[in-house]
Amino acid sequence: MKYSSTRGGCSGQGFEDVLLTGLAPDGGLFVPDELPSFKAADLAELKDLAYPELAFRIAAPFTGTAFAAEELRRIIADSYAGFPQPGVAPLTALGDNEYVLELFHGPTLAFKDFALQVLGRMLDHVLARGGARALILGATSGDTGSAALEGCRHSRRVDICILHPHGKVSEVQRKQMTTVAGDNVHNLAVEGNFDDCQRLVKAAFADQSFLPAGRRLAAVNSINWARIVMQIVYYFHAALRLGAPQPAVSFSVPTGNFGDIYAGYLARAMGLPVERLVVATNENDILHRLISANEYSTAPLRHTLSPSMDILVSSNFERYLFDLFDRDHEALAAFMAAGAGGGASLSDEQWRRMRGIFDSASVDDAATRATIAKVWRDHGVLLDPHTAVGVRAAREVRAGQENPCQTPMVCLATAHPAKFAEAITAAGLPAPALPARMRRQFERPERFRVIDRDLDELKAFLGAIAG
Repeated sequence: MKYSSTRGGCSGQGFEDVLLTGLAPDGGLFVPDELPSFKAADLAELKDLAYPELAFRIAAPFTGTAFAAEELRRIIADSYAGFPQPGVAPLTALGDNEYVLELFHGPTLAFKDFALQVLGRMLDHVLARGGARALILGATSGDTGSAALEGCRHSRRVDICILHPHGKVSEVQRKQMTTVAGDNVHNLAVEGNFDDCQRLVKAAFADQSFLPAGRRLAAVNSINWARIVMQIVYYFHAALRLGAPQPAVSFSVPTGNFGDIYAGYLARAMGLPVERLVVATNENDILHRLISANEYSTAPLRHTLSPSMDILVSSNFERYLFDLFDRDHEALAAFMAAGAGGGASLSDEQWRRMRGIFDSASVDDAATRATIAKVWRDHGVLLDPHTAVGVRAAREVRAGQENPCQTPMVCLATAHPAKFAEAITAAGLPAPALPARMRRQFERPERFRVIDRDLDELKAFLGAIAG
């Protein structure tokens, strides 16, 4: 398996290269040159596998020779040992062939744990083998930071620095990051929004001359291909639990940086019978506007009850567009530049191809609160605000379908509701209690530093860590 950049300037990379590099040297994102294929008979063989073994079968073709088979099996088994067994990702039925896939039972109570527990162990294994050390740099709109810190804090070969927008993540999300102990753990609160954090990270990766000789940056946010690989797995898991290869299954995915739903797109391209993918956005709806009206343009950022989705530019969307533009990196670059400069649209044929796979809906805070309250009232299931956006979007899309209950609809539950108590109380419900292990963690002092949206200030800080 070889990987190339969406910008056309880097090709022939192995899995270990893209694992350590994250962002391609030309500023693009790595994508595989081809995808593994799973036919109906292959899916039948996967149906009864435990989650760790299923994850191994899905991930192995992507990792190639980077790990021996038993090494990869052990990394994955260790990564999911702390998740509820044997299901790891339980499905909860809401009626009318609608389900919630619970992806919040990992160490930090968010779906990011599914990838970052594995990624941290992969990095440690590769760095130890080469006698190297890495400085992990990432940006988070909420959950990635804590999951990355939890996945990497025990590594002896990693320093990790996470940027988050100052005052724009929930209190629980902030404390999950800033109370993590460890001399190799660093939190920076940026005076700006998530997109500012993301721009700083990309700029630092593009010019690493500030690092001492022999040191390099590694990425753990959703641009790292290893994260995408491990997110593909739970689409297979859910579909197989619902009877795949028959019937086909649809998914509704709360969408910010497009990494999670892009994994669903890849699962479909690999042969999983996925009928529709619903892009569920909050009021920051650039993706919904493109899918529904063929309008791709940024708008002022709005702060919502679902802060992890308060993103203007979805980094992983470039990976999907690369496919949509038939891997023409020049056409892709022109489209992205036009979107950033005021507005862009797809050709009629490209827009038709997109709409052949994706539906979308934008859900405001009022609808989010109403959905949290209704699902609790009707089913006794408490949703966090991001999951509520996904459920509401799925229901809006299904309302326009001729036979809405014919195909199972799986809504990805991306976080534990206790992480967003403000949204729960805004929906008129009591604040959910934090799990005991998290209450104990929050008794520790917070450690973070506030910085401006200044690349030189970030580089100076990172250079001091690396030195």
